Amino acid sequence: MNRPRYDILDGLRGVAALMVLLYHVFNDAKSFFVWPTPVNEFYHSFLGVDFFFILSGFVMGYAYDERLTPPASPLTPLPGERGTLSFWGFVKRRLIRLHPMVVMGVILGAIAFIIQGCTKWDGSEVGLQTVLWATLLGLFLIPSPTGMDVRGNTEAFPLNGPHWSLFFEYIGSLLYGLLLCRLSTKWLRVWVACAIVSLAAYALMMEGGGVAYGWSSEPMNLLGGALRMLYAYPMGLLMARMFRKRQPEALHGPVFLFCSASLVVLLGLPVVGGKETETIYQLACLFSFFPGIIWIGARGVVHGWHQKAVSFLGRLSYPLYAVHFPLIYLYITWVRQDATPYQGYSQPWLAAVITIAASLLIATLCLLFYDEPLRKRLSRKNG
Repeated sequence: MNRPRYDILDGLRGVAALMVLLYHVFNDAKSFFVWPTPVNEFYHSFLGVDFFFILSGFVMGYAYDERLTPPASPLTPLPGERGTLSFWGFVKRRLIRLHPMVVMGVILGAIAFIIQGCTKWDGSEVGLQTVLWATLLGLFLIPSPTGMDVRGNTEAFPLNGPHWSLFFEYIGSLLYGLLLCRLSTKWLRVWVACAIVSLAAYALMMEGGGVAYGWSSEPMNLLGGALRMLYAYPMGLLMARMFRKRQPEALHGPVFLFCSASLVVLLGLPVVGGKETETIYQLACLFSFFPGIIWIGARGVVHGWHQKAVSFLGRLSYPLYAVHFPLIYLYITWVRQDATPYQGYSQPWLAAVITIAASLLIATLCLLFYDEPLRKRLSRKNG
């Protein structure tokens, strides 16, 4: 069975990764960028993670729903005939797809931390043994306990903060292979409905509001990240099943441009009103706007050089997301130590441009000379 390749969805993943990069550059040191007030642009780009989760669920559902044979379980009967891909074969595929860049991201994070002088943000020194333990935990994508928090701001993955979402991506993949792929579409709808209620209640009741949780090792923060994944991943899977069933007519024309512009606007807006209004906006992105963009993007068709450009943007997205944050650590360190807020605009702006360019360059080199060659080699060895 020939399965369609959704080039536009791949490209949108790249757009979201770029917005996350801009968010980390400008909002993590926002007091140093004024025009004439501190910048608030790209504020909602942290929601790019939720867009990734929904997109992953959609792609997983389309790629594996009819091929995966999960291990026997009394939870629910299998919905129809299944293919010959075993659960462990699925797990190996996910490891090959995700883990090479996890390893690279942790190594770059350790190098960046050593360049910073092995000190926490408060200036206290960190012993080499603690750094090695944090590196080892990061290589296996295990959240760091408090004693291994080498930066001192409760990050679950202190050598490369965004890896928290890859941790939940792994959990989502295992959950899909063990359970979600077995659920009928009816029960998957029930799951998504319950997840929507749970995530909305959590976001509205938390003191700060919103859904910007998951990055910290604090229990309530990790719970927020889990709720984001437990909604978004199954939502993408449900959309894939609905899309396969309906087979909507393909869309031609500037579909990628429309979807990209919509995503940039949604992620780029500054804070929307007070706590409740802002939280409602974030939930609207997760529950309505993002699924709508993905549905339209899945229907779109691109041709010629546009297809190649969009495809490359999609290929670059994961390396860019996985390796850009060590440079952000170095950039924030420089800003805190050497830049002056509201003065000398050119220096912070120049450093920001260099950080963005270096992130794109390193991600491209990792993609072409490390990630893709290694994955091809591992895929050949594992059939």
